[in-house]
Amino acid sequence: MTTLRFVDEIGAKLSGLAAGTPIQDLEKNLKAVVAGAFSRLDLVSREEFEVQRELLAKARTRLDELEARVVALEARGEG
Repeated sequence: MTTLRFVDEIGAKLSGLAAGTPIQDLEKNLKAVVAGAFSRLDLVSREEFEVQRELLAKARTRLDELEARVVALEARGEG
């Protein structure tokens, strides 16, 4: 039996024992409190973060290209 399977089985057994008890209500309430706290924070998903990171990298590359062009133009005396 793998460790992960063993842990899953223990979790399932503990969940079964907690079903219909105040522990289950406490767990639901705790999840609601945590979800509410996270919803008030200004968080983004990993996917949104990766998209923004990619856009920023492209913008940085373009900015570097434009800066190089400005330097080249100024060196030729056209700026």
